[in-house]
Amino acid sequence: MDIKHGVTQTEVTQADSSLLASFPDYLDAQRLVDRMSDDGFPVESVRIIGDGVRTVEQVTGRMTRARAAATGAASGAWFGVFIGVLFGLFTAGQTWAWFVFISLAVGAFWGAVFGFVAHWSTRGRRDFASTMTLQARRYEVHVDRERAAEAAKYVL
Repeated sequence: MDIKHGVTQTEVTQADSSLLASFPDYLDAQRLVDRMSDDGFPVESVRIIGDGVRTVEQVTGRMTRARAAATGAASGAWFGVFIGVLFGLFTAGQTWAWFVFISLAVGAFWGAVFGFVAHWSTRGRRDFASTMTLQARRYEVHVDRERAAEAAKYVL
């Protein structure tokens, strides 16, 4: 964070800008900026600022040892395919397919083992799966003061 004379860069940027519109969700703010861009407005002078940011954890289901092992197996399989393709690039003939298949199987096996052990080691302290997102209370579209009058026509 760049600090000049006790004022952060964010505060300087907001002081040099003008509030164009405020929206309850990000998609509405994004639509406004997209409309401005489509019309040729210099969007380099536009900022979308999330105010009142919080984390939201959406619980997606119960996490059992079997589900942890299956999730680990899927992750390990993808990693195994990646490694198999890399090794397969340096082989001739049909050998590359075996590299991919064997790497997939080994990756899935070790992914399942690590997934199972990782969940087992928590001893039931976190028996659910979830996804974490950031949300803001509102989203403000700001524009540089020099372009505020020109940008005002997009809010109508």
